[in-house]
Amino acid sequence: MTILVTGARGAVATELIALLRRRGLPVRPASSRPDDPSIVTCDLTDPATFPAALAGVSSVFLYAEPSHADAFVKEAVTAGVEHIVLLSSSAVLAPDPQANPLAKSHADVENALTAAPVRSTLLRPGAFAGNALAWSWPVKAGTPVSLPYPGTYNDPVHEADLAEAAATVLLDPAVGGRAYTLTGPESITCAAQIDILREVTGRPITIREVTRAEWKAEFADHVPGPVADALLDWQQSNDGVPTELTTDLEGLIGRPGRTFATWAREHVAAFTP
Repeated sequence: MTILVTGARGAVATELIALLRRRGLPVRPASSRPDDPSIVTCDLTDPATFPAALAGVSSVFLYAEPSHADAFVKEAVTAGVEHIVLLSSSAVLAPDPQANPLAKSHADVENALTAAPVRSTLLRPGAFAGNALAWSWPVKAGTPVSLPYPGTYNDPVHEADLAEAAATVLLDPAVGGRAYTLTGPESITCAAQIDILREVTGRPITIREVTRAEWKAEFADHVPGPVADALLDWQQSNDGVPTELTTDLEGLIGRPGRTFATWAREHVAAFTP
């Protein structure tokens, strides 16, 4: 029962690999850029890497890369893979995901999976707790954090909880084969997250409320224009609107998810110069 874990260098996959190994399960970590001999090459943008990565694999944990999703799924079926667990996004629940850059890439991979003769489970988290690392540079530099909508609510999910959820559906056939919308245990504003980081780090973190144009200009080198617009639209639509929480994560891992404060305490070094 070899389990292929793609995106092995990512936060969720790293936790999942460690968790599966602690349970004594055969795991094949894979990455587009392996930095360790124990990691195989599986570049989801290069179909030539698929056959070797999938040989002898029974289950797959898959990151949502849409460019060759159909080819990956076809090769997985040929290799005899029985179950694919996709790390998707709750953005696919938007009214028109094909028109939303945040949703389309995940929706395209979901569609490739659901159209194929292979059992698939769709994990749809909302906001990752790790998204807060985008604030680490100004916090370490002692400069204000730029926020266009400080009152935007989100539902930060701890990456370790996502890994636990993935392990559950990979190992228990009774709970796989469906979609799960995974939220964190709390609906919290960006400003409240900054408050928590201020308390945890002991640093005087301030917020600079910026316009949409100012935020796009600041992140132009990192966030393409259409994606930036989609992110800003999402933030605006959730400004002052608490996120609707689900019980899917708790149902899979058997306990409430970790809070953002827990994540912040674990990652305090990332915000400390």
